[in-house]
This record gives sequence, C-alpha cells and structure tokens, in this order.
Amino acid sequence: MAKDYFSQQASTYANFRPQYPADLYAYLFKRVKHFDKAWDCATGNGQVAHELAKHFINVEATDISQQQLDNAVKANNIHYTLCPAEQTNFPDQSFDLITVGQALHWFDQAAFFKEVKRVGKPDAYLAVWGYAIISVDKEIDKLFYSYYEGTVGRYWDQARRHIENEYASFHFPFAAIDQQHFTLQLSWTMEHYIGYLRSWSATQKFINENGFDPLIDFGIELSQFWKHGELKTVQFPIFLKLCPLK
Repeated sequence: MAKDYFSQQASTYANFRPQYPADLYAYLFKRVKHFDKAWDCATGNGQVAHELAKHFINVEATDISQQQLDNAVKANNIHYTLCPAEQTNFPDQSFDLITVGQALHWFDQAAFFKEVKRVGKPDAYLAVWGYAIISVDKEIDKLFYSYYEGTVGRYWDQARRHIENEYASFHFPFAAIDQQHFTLQLSWTMEHYIGYLRSWSATQKFINENGFDPLIDFGIELSQFWKHGELKTVQFPIFLKLCPLK
C-alpha cells in the first residue's frame, strides 16, 4: 500500500509545494481523447485535480491522508475520497485520464498498475510525473546538496531515490511510454525556499527524531547568498511518463 509521509505537514505542504507548469498540462490535454472523467491519485492538496477540473466534466481525487484532503482546493466538479491508490471503489472503465504527480514512488506499483488497467477506459492514458533536485545558483545549490544528502539524507525513505532516476527501475506494463521533460521556473524569496524544504518528509522526520529544526542553521548559512525579501529564480526539472492503456 502507499505510504503516508505528508499528513503531519499538510498545511505546510499546501502552502509551499510548487504548481506544475502549464506546458505539462497542455501536452497532456493534446493527447487525451475524451474529457468526461479523470482520476487524480495521491492528490495531496488538490493542485492537479484543480487543473483537471478546468477541462474534465468530473474529477475524482484520492489520497490516503485526511489532513491533506482537508487542505485541498475545492471545486464543484471535484470529488475527494480517502482511499489507497491500489484499491478503489471506482467502477470498471471509468476514466479518460489518470494522473499521479510526485507520488508513484510511494505506491505498491504492481497493485496500482493493476487498478489503473481496471478503472481506465480502453483509450485512456496514465500520466505520472515528478521532480527531485531543484536549482538556484552555484552557491545555493552547494548548500542544497549538503542539506539534501547530508543533513536529512538518512531520513529519506528509500523509495524517494526512485524519483531521482525518473522511475527508470519501475516496470510499466504498458505497450508504449512517451517520456517528456519540462522546466518549471519560479521566483521565490529565501523564506519561501526554506518553507519548501520544511515541507519535505525527511525534514519533518529529522525534527521529530531530534527535537529541533535543522533549517534554522541552514537559513543562517543561506542568508550569506540570499537576502531577506530578495527574489531568485528556482528551477524544477520535471519528467513525465505518459502511458496509453490500450
């Protein structure tokens, strides 16, 4: 079953997780054949479901965290359900598009793919995507890697490593997989950058086990290169795997 690492910091997650780029959605919507119903699995704060709701008549959005669902964006055509990715109550052949943003590595992939084949229409698509290492500039990226691999490195679940290799080690039981890459560029303050790092499951696990916030010292180091209130460009390299179910 999928792992829940985000209930504790649900409000932080909602506030600091980035929105995915418009060209990613545009690419998806050009490929999808019908727009009756979509399923956003591991919806978190509902950001993907909200985008799908602009194009689909109905959107089902699921998560295993009630706290995440409590913080999710609302829309009349989005229906949120607390349930695991691998076992839903949806009827057979329900969906035209199934999406998983930044979460497939937490699932039991074989069980999830079986469920996808059951609830997806014959001409539907499964779209999974994610990002791992963000970038600002040479000095800040050096601090980032020290924090990512050093300070909180041992607090990451090993499943996290799969996203670093773009799910290359996963077996996708579909005839064809279309892989694309996108870059999301955002203007962030130092405070927002630190807030994003605080939304990490590894950061929360560090705090729980050690009783202090490692980002306090990190912020002091970071302030040598990033002034309070200053905007810098943060880049998120995003990979997408689009799988036709036929």
